[in-house]
Amino acid sequence: MANNNEKELQQLKNRFKDLAEKSFRQGVYTFTGFLGLGDQDVFWQEESRLRYAGYGLNGGFEGADRVMLRFGNPEELGYEMPFPIVCIHVRPLAQKFADELSHRDFLGALMNLGIERSTIGDIKVGEKQAYLFCMDTIAEFICDNLSQVKHTHVKCDVTQDFRDIPQEEPVSVDIQVSSLRVDGVLAKVYNMSREKSLELFRAGKVYVDGRLCENNSRLLKAGETVNARGYGKFALTGEPRETRKGKLAVSAAVYR
Repeated sequence: MANNNEKELQQLKNRFKDLAEKSFRQGVYTFTGFLGLGDQDVFWQEESRLRYAGYGLNGGFEGADRVMLRFGNPEELGYEMPFPIVCIHVRPLAQKFADELSHRDFLGALMNLGIERSTIGDIKVGEKQAYLFCMDTIAEFICDNLSQVKHTHVKCDVTQDFRDIPQEEPVSVDIQVSSLRVDGVLAKVYNMSREKSLELFRAGKVYVDGRLCENNSRLLKAGETVNARGYGKFALTGEPRETRKGKLAVSAAVYR
């Protein structure tokens, strides 16, 4: 299993390298599929060796967890090329008889169509409906073939109207910590023990601004986003304030 993981890791690094070289040598933009947090961390490990080609990250909307990577420098290429991302609105044919549908339900229905996970970005789920971001090459196939999610019959349309996309409103949480060590802040935000927090680091489930965080004593800065798999993500908002007892009072915007 370890050998397989190493092989897949090297294949991904080689893919990034090939796309960067093609963009640089041929003077064109090149794109990956959608990258999850683990794949994004691999890119950041290689970033210093790839930045010569120029790059950008985009998931279709600000704050997306899954993003595409584009190689190419607009200033050198002399033109701009948008990311090949479209948004599909999936809604029930009969709202009255629709099931309560979760992210897992929508993703499962898509995977049952035989779609590669890398062609699908974030899925924003609202009341019995969803907005899914995907590569433009797969959009028509999804619209033609995604007709049922769970027991609910649905219809799909490409949309450019993002006004009704469910906005994930963060919950503001005020905490007090001895320092801004990421393990301590994480433990306070999610009301867990320090040991439980450390287990997440040992399992490779904590990311800071898209990069795997293996140093649990790393100090967080205002504005940085922490993603803890299985719990959600949060961002520090504002500068910490020292309390009378010498603690640091800090606020966090928590996304469940």
